[in-house]
Amino acid sequence: MTVETQDQRAPRLKRLHEALESGTVRRVRRELNSLHPAEIADLLESLPPAQREVVWELVDPESDGDVLVELNDEVRSLLVSGMDVQELIAATEGMDLDDLADLMPDLPETVTRQVLQSMDHQDRERLRTMMSYPEDSAGGLMEPDVVTVRPDVTLEVVLRYLRMRGRLPRDTDVLFVVNRYDRYVGALYLTTLLTEEPALSVAEVMDKGVAGIPAELHAGEVATLFETRDLVTAPVVAPDGRLVGRITVDDVVDVIREQADHSIMSMAGLDEEDDMFAPVVRSSRRRAVWLGVNLATAFVASWVVGLFQATINQVVALAVLMPIVASMGGIAGSQTLTLMIRGLALGQVQDSNARWLMIRELAVGTLNGLAWAAVVAGATILWFKSWELGGVIALAMIANLIIAAIAGVIIPLVMKKAGVDPALAGSVVLTTVTDVVGFMTFLGLGTLLLI
Repeated sequence: MTVETQDQRAPRLKRLHEALESGTVRRVRRELNSLHPAEIADLLESLPPAQREVVWELVDPESDGDVLVELNDEVRSLLVSGMDVQELIAATEGMDLDDLADLMPDLPETVTRQVLQSMDHQDRERLRTMMSYPEDSAGGLMEPDVVTVRPDVTLEVVLRYLRMRGRLPRDTDVLFVVNRYDRYVGALYLTTLLTEEPALSVAEVMDKGVAGIPAELHAGEVATLFETRDLVTAPVVAPDGRLVGRITVDDVVDVIREQADHSIMSMAGLDEEDDMFAPVVRSSRRRAVWLGVNLATAFVASWVVGLFQATINQVVALAVLMPIVASMGGIAGSQTLTLMIRGLALGQVQDSNARWLMIRELAVGTLNGLAWAAVVAGATILWFKSWELGGVIALAMIANLIIAAIAGVIIPLVMKKAGVDPALAGSVVLTTVTDVVGFMTFLGLGTLLLI
């Protein structure tokens, strides 16, 4: 099996389409068997519903569980709904507990009950512990399969224990040290275990500087910790200090990708888990809500313009130049908004530095306002042969860029405090503010100075 690149994926997808159209089942199955479960999942998400069902039937049943875990929530739910109980039970056999915890919410209650009954008591309790935490928390990310040792034993004893155990969990680079009450006290790296004297105790060589991650910590903050501390593996602890699992860097990579998808999709009011090939009616219903919100804000901007209808009738040039003012304010505000949303996501923006950021963005907005006001005013004077009109648009441009900078800082901060995702609704609110202020300022000044 080889790693598939993006350049290879397109021709492979084309070949599969051709094989499906020609009815060459054997060829499709051969293509699928050469792929990693994650690549199969990407392929299924790239197919329309009818072809997706055909390809899913050709996937090796032994790989069903691994593929289902890699799919986005909507596609997974659709495929699970078409599987019978025995197929689902077979798909869950041999799955890692962390993958099973991700899959369980999408399984029918009958299947869930049978899966739990088939597990031993220890694994059942571990699974229930994982599922008790929110999906976007450290507890939801963790896997409970960890190797623990006591601080009072020697390295020689640990080595004998590992040989008797025979198999270590995947991506194990560290053993976690716990006391008699299973509370986390430190980490023993495998490199240390192999290089230090066997007669030394674990307590003498363990690293006490590896802090445990609270199980309730948000997944985004977990990703930040892994980035800043260059972690590969980290212990997860309950509020009472008990070790409940571990998080590995591959789990964090998934979080980072999901955050990126969320940032992109939320700007359009969409969910990163949406199926690209979902039925038309379902997709239309989801998008209609966001379109309705935008329509409401557009009516507000139109209402403001309507207040100055008489002015526009007398000075038609104002109607020609209005989009320039609104567009420049919108772009300037979006720049500030994007920086603020990123800063909030990374934890760089706090109440303590919000005032400094406000002053900085205000200065940036003022400087850009003055510079571009001069450019636009000059172009307007040359175009319409009117110094008064040039002055009006210059003043409106300065005012709108300053307001855009202020709004770009305040809007995400207010939304964050209100528990609303700034990435989801920030751009809509900002656009409304810059449009309303831009039109009001430009047309108001036009009424005062030109009429």
